[in-house]
Amino acid sequence: MAVGFAVSIAFAAVEARTVEPAPLTIEAKIPLGDVRGRIDHLAIDHARHRLFVAELGNNSLSIVDLKEQKILHRITGLNEPQGVAYVSDVDLIFVSNGGDGSVRTFSGDDFSPRGRIDLGEDADNLRVDQSNNLVFAGFGSGGLAIIDARAPEKVVEIALKSHPEGFELEPAGKRVFVNVPDAREIAIIDRLSNAQIASWKTSEASANFPMAVQKKAPELLTVFRRPPRLAAVDTRSGNVNTGVSTCGDADDVFVDDKRDRAYVSCGEGFIDVFQLGGLSRINHITTAVGARTALYDPDMDRFFLAVKATHSIAAAIWVYKPE
Repeated sequence: MAVGFAVSIAFAAVEARTVEPAPLTIEAKIPLGDVRGRIDHLAIDHARHRLFVAELGNNSLSIVDLKEQKILHRITGLNEPQGVAYVSDVDLIFVSNGGDGSVRTFSGDDFSPRGRIDLGEDADNLRVDQSNNLVFAGFGSGGLAIIDARAPEKVVEIALKSHPEGFELEPAGKRVFVNVPDAREIAIIDRLSNAQIASWKTSEASANFPMAVQKKAPELLTVFRRPPRLAAVDTRSGNVNTGVSTCGDADDVFVDDKRDRAYVSCGEGFIDVFQLGGLSRINHITTAVGARTALYDPDMDRFFLAVKATHSIAAAIWVYKPE
């Protein structure tokens, strides 16, 4: 009896060691209502606990109350909204429109229209330098615009070789890293001279779209679609340190510095979770086909996934809690 009891304890101990919690667990599904077509990027107003959702195929922007888990307001009449950003100091929402090349601004308080900046064509991704109240916008056949959020107006335009996709501001420096897939490169922009100073070629893969920068290490992560690969690039040399397979049709990648992880959201219908420091995939989470845009917010410690409507799934924001 004693031997059998000891063996049972041993098996239980092994099982306890091998069963680990999933890195992301779904916490809520917030319905977006009658929203048709593709959903693009997301942003957050932390003070008011609001999530902004660029509904490209619906020509609208939804404002989601995260506390009440419901739609608070919807701005309509946009033209293929792709990027969205919120600048807290001026309480303005910035929405880039691929259809007419504009960046439109709205009050963060009552969502009333406040202005429009015309960039020419295909206004796309947005990034914010909150400390200097600057908004960076990729656009056209090769341009990066810098908008003074206090005016708001375009103050700088930087030429690129072709249309920029994902890009990131260097956390503790003066560079901007830009994915330029048609040029098969990562362009390096110097913010002091407002010019491209380097080109890191991506010859081993193509269609480099999403990008994220690590804060703990001199590395940026970029995801290629052909073939589907996640690469860690040394920001000192431009050399690829590691490259691993990931899910297909990726459109966003985020670094979770707290857990030394990376999250990749893919239109193939998965979130891939990687452990940093060697890039080992630790989970392959099934989501929904077409759910390729997302936002990981470290302040709220939540991962928000934009799920578009299909014949079997309603448009929604799926909220995941990291474990």
